[in-house]
Amino acid sequence: MSDNEIMTNSPEDGEEAERESYTIVHEDNHILVVLKPQNLASCPDESGDENLLDLLKSYLKTTYQKPGNVYLGLVHRLDRPTGGLMVFAKTSKAAGRLCEQMREGDFEKKYLAVLCGVPQPESATLSGYLKKNTVNNMVYLCPQGTEGAKPAVLRYETIEKQGGLALVRIRLFTGRSHQIRVQMAGISHPVYGDMRYGGSHAQKGKLALFAYSLSFTHPVTKERLVFLCEPPKGEQPWKRFDLTAAIEP
Repeated sequence: MSDNEIMTNSPEDGEEAERESYTIVHEDNHILVVLKPQNLASCPDESGDENLLDLLKSYLKTTYQKPGNVYLGLVHRLDRPTGGLMVFAKTSKAAGRLCEQMREGDFEKKYLAVLCGVPQPESATLSGYLKKNTVNNMVYLCPQGTEGAKPAVLRYETIEKQGGLALVRIRLFTGRSHQIRVQMAGISHPVYGDMRYGGSHAQKGKLALFAYSLSFTHPVTKERLVFLCEPPKGEQPWKRFDLTAAIEP
């Protein structure tokens, strides 16, 4: 394990999580790009479980011998069972500029997912409205105009089909909690391993959802940055597919 990998363990949905490590992909004076493992919360929540934001603050404090509290801005989140790329801001100025990019649509996130069954059509844009129930931490599709509902838009593209499963590439145009899981389950093709939203179509296993691409403009240098990372291709169901061919900026 490299110096930039730290072991962590955290349960999700009542299941015991495997030990995994986060990896620092890029670091400069302004930003920190990290590969978040599955089953680790992105930031503190009411569960009180270990989370990536606090782990990275500890890393910065120890590595750079910083006194007092360490600033690290949370720009966006990944759901706990979702692995993949995240960017954090090391200054408040960087955080503000990255958040502005998100509001203006200049901040691009893409995912790979394995779906149960093959969606028809094999490529499409899904638009709808989602509302979160904070009591049970569930998100639901609902009609436009429902109080508290927020618009949710994504586009999926089927890349490969194997044994009743489909590898799809997904681009998010909005960043709602559980968005991909809920919208794909809404067309009866839930993400593999999604026992929470999959219903009768669910297949048990580790959630096959991974944020593989992150693209944004550096908040200070203004350089356009693109980061890519493959899902754990030795694991089921990822190992059934040609992931290298599926990766694109």
